[in-house]
Amino acid sequence: MYPDQESWDPADDWPALITAADEVARRAYVPYSHYPVGAAARVDDGRVVVGCNVENAGYGVTLCAECGLVSSLHATGGGRLTHFVCVNARGDVIMPCGRCRQLLFEHGGNELICLTVSGVRTMREVLPDGFGPDDLAAVAERE
Repeated sequence: MYPDQESWDPADDWPALITAADEVARRAYVPYSHYPVGAAARVDDGRVVVGCNVENAGYGVTLCAECGLVSSLHATGGGRLTHFVCVNARGDVIMPCGRCRQLLFEHGGNELICLTVSGVRTMREVLPDGFGPDDLAAVAERE
């Protein structure tokens, strides 16, 4: 998973991820809601990827911070998300919406570790019985 997994302590990483999320939240484009969100995640190769929300006058095409983060993940080489956090303008940890929980599940799976308003949780706890690529592969194998 991590380049130096034996000496790496995930508890040490949360402050750095929160700082990265807070910094990118300041770049959010939120002229309508005035609610900036920043997201940061660790990738299985050690990289940190970030994203911020980008609103649009056509509200339905607004991009959540998690969308930008996943785009950054793939634009910088792909991989799997291992640790995730998102914050609001005050730097408070917030929960991803349902759509974004699904997006995070797709790119981190059940074992993605999330810092949430309720503490550290796995994606399995944040999105119980998540539906993802393995479910589609199982159907394809039967055909």
